[in-house]
Amino acid sequence: MDVLSFIGVILAFVAILGGNYLEGGHAAALLNGPAALIVIGGTLGAAFLQAPVAVFKRALSIIRWIFFPPRIDLAGGINRVVGWSMTARKEGLLGLEAVADAETDPYARKGLQLLVDGAEPEAIRSILEVDLYTQEGRDIQAAKVFESMGGYAPTIGILGAVMGLIHVMGNLADPSLLGDGIAVAFVATIYGVGFANLLLLPIGNKLKAIAQRQSRYREMLLEGVLSIAEGENPRSIELKLQGFMD
Repeated sequence: MDVLSFIGVILAFVAILGGNYLEGGHAAALLNGPAALIVIGGTLGAAFLQAPVAVFKRALSIIRWIFFPPRIDLAGGINRVVGWSMTARKEGLLGLEAVADAETDPYARKGLQLLVDGAEPEAIRSILEVDLYTQEGRDIQAAKVFESMGGYAPTIGILGAVMGLIHVMGNLADPSLLGDGIAVAFVATIYGVGFANLLLLPIGNKLKAIAQRQSRYREMLLEGVLSIAEGENPRSIELKLQGFMD
């Protein structure tokens, strides 16, 4: 669990609502159904138009990473690769067959299977790099869905503000109707800017960071598998892979 994400979300909203309260405002004044409909509906509509179905589904499936990111253990991965190299050194590459069958990580299992099959290092690199770049590209595109929504939301909020002001101008003769129009105008802007900068843009950036860290882990596995294929010493492999550590 990513405690920092929980703290960040809570701190952001407490700061905004607390500042509003200290200035004499009330939380109820920030609740406005029409403004929420304009901003949330308009932002989602723009995102639906931009993103293919597969990308949007992927975005929804990885949003949980914000609070429950996938475990990426670079140090543990290096130890595993060194263990594979020791096994290959003692038993030959065919000795890795049982290790490959027991491996739960599909990327690592594919690399081990290529070693067992006796693939050339260049072939191993070509095959594993396709997987690496494809997966990274898919996750980055999914993260950009939230990033793009963070760009649309403030503009939709301004659109809601203009609509509220149009409503105000149309009812200047009836002061009793001016309040609702002004409320929609200002609250829509708050929703657009707030959702973008407190949620959508941070979510997009964090998902991209997690995707890039996963790619670094796979790059480490790729270099380790290639080093085993080239018959490097386990100690040399360990020293090389330590360069991937934070």
